[in-house]
Amino acid sequence: MPDEITGTGWEYGTARGYLADLVEYWRDDYDWRARERSLNACAQYRAQIGDLNIHYIHEPGRGPNPRPLLLLHGWPGSAWEFARIIPLLTDPAAHGRDPSSSFTVVAPSLPGYGFSDRPRRRGMNIAAIGDVMLKLMTDVLGYRSFIAQGGDWGSAIATRVAEAAPDRVAGLHLNMIAVALGRTDDTAPLDADERVFLGDLENFRQEEAGYQWIQSTRPQTIAYALNDSPAGLLAWMVEKFRAWSDCQGDLGRRFTRDDLITAAMIYWVTGTIGSSMRLYYEARRYPWSPAGRIETPTAVAVFPREPMRPPRSWVEQVYNVQRWTTMPSGGHFAAMEEPALLADDIAAFSGGLENPRAAG
Repeated sequence: MPDEITGTGWEYGTARGYLADLVEYWRDDYDWRARERSLNACAQYRAQIGDLNIHYIHEPGRGPNPRPLLLLHGWPGSAWEFARIIPLLTDPAAHGRDPSSSFTVVAPSLPGYGFSDRPRRRGMNIAAIGDVMLKLMTDVLGYRSFIAQGGDWGSAIATRVAEAAPDRVAGLHLNMIAVALGRTDDTAPLDADERVFLGDLENFRQEEAGYQWIQSTRPQTIAYALNDSPAGLLAWMVEKFRAWSDCQGDLGRRFTRDDLITAAMIYWVTGTIGSSMRLYYEARRYPWSPAGRIETPTAVAVFPREPMRPPRSWVEQVYNVQRWTTMPSGGHFAAMEEPALLADDIAAFSGGLENPRAAG
């Protein structure tokens, strides 16, 4: 393990002492078989879509008329990050919620992530992945209409699904806005919300975007190191869980050690850290943004520690925003950090849609 400058903590990246303790726990006490059993508590399948075999959770709802819900993750995530929220969505009555607000959840592993196949050709960008997800919901599972939800890359992919099939997507629920945004009038003075957002965006570019540059320009080079060293992989991922979550500098406030190691283990046992990072390259070389405004009814859940929180006025230029919820706590990993808040917001949004119970 490399040395570090005394007293620097996380300033230069993942703190050496924290990582050493986490690696020791991984080596001596972490129980992967127990986590496997937990993962396998959900019904899981694989489907051939084009030249890719796609892994997905398909957990039936336990209410009177469950609504199909597509949950889409991003990086450094996986379908496993929905483990806490899926029971709240599929069986709300068991958790003190309205049984009529149940969902049948479909949570795929994106191509190149976890238990899905790794793309072998160029161009597997947001649009291409969105088309794969749409085929999963319609051609494979037969849903005539469904709700799509996502954060990180999942937000952009869900947006593409809605653009490609507006007659199939009854609603969009997003906990991050990831598509191109701008001002309607560049000559108008900035308001307070715009100034805060642009300041946050510049700070992110200066302090947090290093991983984006390497993953969008030379993902293969960094993949050798991360695919060869479990400690390196853990360090690369844990730093993002700390920086983007509402943990206030203490990872233990939001995640257990098992949470963090399992997140890394899914990449480690499948050897997919390199293929997951290639999405950054593909998105940069083959960019996609909506051709027009997305008219699908849209809800946005704004978590206070989410790095990307554009003003509502900007978001409404791209989306038909019907619900805007400012959350009291939580960050980028909303389904892990605040599953109850996120589940309740999805349910409230879905209940207000004209056709919320569109089963296959």
